Amino acid sequence: MGEIFRYAEDHLTIGKILEISRGYTKGILTDNVKEQIIKNYLTVQSIAKGENLVYSINTGFASLCTTRISKEETGKLQENLLKSHSVGVGSPIELEISKIMLILKVQTLSRGYSGVSLELIERIIWHIDNDFIPLVPKKGSVGASGDLAPLAHLFLPLIGLGYLSKNGNNYLPTKTILKEHNLKPLKLQAKEGVALINGTQFIAAHAIKIVELLSNCLDHADLISALSVEGYLGSIQPFAEKLINLRPHKGALTVAERMRMFLKDSQMVESHKDCGRVQDPYSIRCIPQVHGASRDALSHLKKQLVREINSVTDNPVVFEEDETYSGGNFHGQPLALPIDYVSLAASELGNISDRRIFLLLEGKWELPLYLIKNAGLNSGFMITQYTSAALVSENKSLCYPASADSIPTGGGQEDHVSMGAISARKALKIIYNLEKILAIELLCAAQAFDFRRPLKSSQILESCHKFIREKIPHITEDTILSDYIELAIEIIRSNKLLSIAQQFFKAN
Repeated sequence: MGEIFRYAEDHLTIGKILEISRGYTKGILTDNVKEQIIKNYLTVQSIAKGENLVYSINTGFASLCTTRISKEETGKLQENLLKSHSVGVGSPIELEISKIMLILKVQTLSRGYSGVSLELIERIIWHIDNDFIPLVPKKGSVGASGDLAPLAHLFLPLIGLGYLSKNGNNYLPTKTILKEHNLKPLKLQAKEGVALINGTQFIAAHAIKIVELLSNCLDHADLISALSVEGYLGSIQPFAEKLINLRPHKGALTVAERMRMFLKDSQMVESHKDCGRVQDPYSIRCIPQVHGASRDALSHLKKQLVREINSVTDNPVVFEEDETYSGGNFHGQPLALPIDYVSLAASELGNISDRRIFLLLEGKWELPLYLIKNAGLNSGFMITQYTSAALVSENKSLCYPASADSIPTGGGQEDHVSMGAISARKALKIIYNLEKILAIELLCAAQAFDFRRPLKSSQILESCHKFIREKIPHITEDTILSDYIELAIEIIRSNKLLSIAQQFFKAN
């Protein structure tokens, strides 16, 4: 265990969340935060014993908001809430995403505006620290009154229900786990159930994984495309600093600079300076503009996400006994829109990658057809582009923005919803497909690179190509390529190529 993160006091970042979820950083509650939690909890208990109606403390939910709940039944109301809202369907979400949801919920509850007990928050932290992670079904949230169904499943274990996984193992009934650790289910108090299920933690947790995975894909897309440029003997003119500065979008500036670094002092580049080819197809020539636009889309999501994970997304929000606000801080729209935007950005990154794969297989500029000698007897890499085309087409079909839809729920009380949970799940599907497309381009680019020998490329690309060849051989005759595609995916996920490139970046 390394660093300490102080819930509610420290600014939560995407990187810090991943560190906590992976055990590199421990989240704690300071005495000051505990005092604020206890103070707010007592305020809510006082409201529950009073006569004034406050939504969800002594009333029903959604269209039942005018139904008064007796003082004696406020706790039962909260327990019923977790049970009744546990209507999720489908396979479980990834365990890390469930764990991130727990971390995000602790951060917002610890701010002391939700009225939950210190005991409840400490029990959630126990789950995080000991890696007892709840089962959360994928489907069922409309991303508006909070991610109600997934959050209800996430917190069933607090009342002894639901299922838990330990260290990624099979799920066991919560009662079994609690008994093994001499723990009893919690008895929920006024407002605690609604505080647990109101919020955007399902959407936000997915968005954190989206940011991590797409950032990795963007960096690899630049590097792999540089290998493709070399294999295709493409021009470096489109990456010129003077040119890009005339249209200085931040993402394009970044990508062009990276391309210049990747291709610096390359013999392959020098070998075709006066070849007579005026310009390359867009998938080569417009790498800074297309990759850069995707980077800009991700940058927008990052800004929204960091703001979101440090926010209070509960309803109602309690400041003082006579100052409670019933509002819409739980609505997922601020994340749903940028996630849909990022879905398109990720899809387009795969789209242009597929086009470069196609170019490398055409048999132009002294490359053998389908990147294999004796084509005809051998099909070479021909069918890899079929796979990338299928993945690209699937991604396009997933790009319809879920946030463009809204179906009224809650008897019409919740008459506009974000569908951000669907946006988030679709975005992850697109990115997982993108990893596979980039892996296919990596295979083809490395193969094309071999046909440019004895010329040498830049130090960065030579080192990266050497690493690839340590894992994947040059193909001389037809073989089963799916295993090599999987190896290429592993290379991308491992970040090893980026580590190699980074060493040279630092040196320069």
